[in-house]
Amino acid sequence: MATEEGYPLIRDGRVTFRMEAPGAGRVEICGSWDPEHWVDMQRGGDGFWYHSIPTPTPEIYSYNFSVDYNMTTDPSNPLTQRDGDRVMSMLMIRGKRSEDYFDCPSKRGTLRYEWYPSPTLSMDKRRLCVYLPPGYSFHIFRKYPVLYLLHGGGGDETAWTSMGRAPQILDNLISKGKAVPMIVVMPNGNTFQRAARETGLPEEKEQKRPWNMGLFTKSLVKEIIPFIEGKFRAIPSKSCRAVGGLSMGGAQAISASGTYPDTFDYIFPLSMGSKDSDWARERLQRVKKKGYALYWMACGKDDSMFGGACNLDRMLKEERMRHTFKISEGGHTWDNWRHYLDTVVPLLFK
Repeated sequence: MATEEGYPLIRDGRVTFRMEAPGAGRVEICGSWDPEHWVDMQRGGDGFWYHSIPTPTPEIYSYNFSVDYNMTTDPSNPLTQRDGDRVMSMLMIRGKRSEDYFDCPSKRGTLRYEWYPSPTLSMDKRRLCVYLPPGYSFHIFRKYPVLYLLHGGGGDETAWTSMGRAPQILDNLISKGKAVPMIVVMPNGNTFQRAARETGLPEEKEQKRPWNMGLFTKSLVKEIIPFIEGKFRAIPSKSCRAVGGLSMGGAQAISASGTYPDTFDYIFPLSMGSKDSDWARERLQRVKKKGYALYWMACGKDDSMFGGACNLDRMLKEERMRHTFKISEGGHTWDNWRHYLDTVVPLLFK
């Protein structure tokens, strides 16, 4: 079964995985196509272990091996994803749903990491990731709208690039003419971090309270936006700003748009909702009073946040605020969040 072809090997309706471990007593695999189960791989006569599955539906999947109960990525596969402290190998299955997740063969945007001061969080520098659309460095007189894209709990400023495939999605949508060229800013929403843990920078443990919503949204509006509009050719107006995010980032998007209703015209919380409280209703009423161009939300039926999302949908209806609520299959997972981003980006700044 060992060949010179690369692994994972996708052929004849099946995907075959291979792991070299001649001295191992047990090798297992667990993938996001069946995340609840570790499955034994079969020992070959060549020092390799094998396992095959029917080719799953088009999407991006993650997986790891366990060699004698020691977890590892696939050494034969250079494609990996990092979600917080977890690193996983990637299995990419092409198809209509996933076509925008692959690298765009035409013009591509660029990614930059930038450091900005945050007096709000008592930090001299914090890191964020910036996507600049194709042609940004050539069209030197052109200015662009900006999407502030927020990660979920356990993520950081790299989550939407590593797990979410945001650069590929933007490249493909812009290349196809489905989305307007835009700058995308992906900050670190953890108020106790200066940057992702991979940088090795110390964390401020005393600020590690649940989400620190008010501090982050203040930093977003009062520090990050002025930094971006001062350093890049961003259009400094509400009509050219969007804010959205998944889970924790969705809550931060709801908070930022309601606390600072003069700031964002496009709002999209993903896999997040709200309790019916005076605070929540007041924030929605502020958004309504100041006006907005788009309020778009999405959640999976099996998502733990589905009840809260339905509650937010109900409050928006009761406040007579036009909005869209996309209900999908599945749960609190990246296959939904990538799809939501691919769906909502074409609606921005139109």
